[in-house]
Amino acid sequence: MALDELKSALPDYAKDLRLNLGSVIGNSALPAQQLWGTVLACAIASRSARVLRELEPEARANLSAEAYTAAKSAAAIMAMNNVFYRTRHLLSDPEYGTLRAGLRMNVIGNPGVAKIDFELWSLAVSAVNGCGQCLDSHEQVLRTAGVDRETIQEAFKIAAVIQAVGTTLDAEAVLAEAVIAE
Repeated sequence: MALDELKSALPDYAKDLRLNLGSVIGNSALPAQQLWGTVLACAIASRSARVLRELEPEARANLSAEAYTAAKSAAAIMAMNNVFYRTRHLLSDPEYGTLRAGLRMNVIGNPGVAKIDFELWSLAVSAVNGCGQCLDSHEQVLRTAGVDRETIQEAFKIAAVIQAVGTTLDAEAVLAEAVIAE
């Protein structure tokens, strides 16, 4: 199992990540589609080739073709939206918030899967990318649809752990290359 590969690749100083990775994926209360869509979208958002390479096959095996594509779509559209809305929010001039975005976001309206699943994946990617405005927006949609806080927190726990695993493994790879170059 690729999850075991990732866990065993983590250095001893990241033991907590090893345990958390097993927990947030292996013991998740989320239904399989929500879980593996969140995992795939966050693996893409983490920008870690190793994490994506290890987790993608299991995500593909646990998702329908439509859900697999929708999870990738959530990562793609939120990569754009998180930069756009975070920047608009961070600028001190509130007038930017009144301007038309002028960016296509059709996939949000028709993601090809249950709206709740896509919103959950979008929220998780927004957590990785640190866009407070997008987090608030997706959380509000989910809460209005009756999704409980525990489910929402489960998604951003997965996001946090996958991001941390990617950061750690990528750093270790760079450090190993530096030792070899010496």
